[in-house]
Amino acid sequence: MATERVIITLPADLLQEVDQLERNRSRFIAEAVRHEVACRRRAALMESVRSPHPETAQLVDTGLADWTSELPDDEGLLDPSRGTAVRWVEGQGWIKESA
Repeated sequence: MATERVIITLPADLLQEVDQLERNRSRFIAEAVRHEVACRRRAALMESVRSPHPETAQLVDTGLADWTSELPDDEGLLDPSRGTAVRWVEGQGWIKESA
């Protein structure tokens, strides 16, 4: 991965705390920045989901109905009498259903 050198200014007491936690300042700061970038991306995504652009919301509402109406009929694609009935059991995973 390509790296670039940057110069940052930190309060002396904060830098002292970093040095107490990690020998490699650069690695520590890179991890902290990655974490913050991920948090901000999640926050931006959540905000976008909470308040989508009006045109997008309208497109989604009409688009889903149009899309589902154009799907082929699923009759004959699934035969429930074939296959193996299973159920999820916590700690065990999928197990065969007893008849």
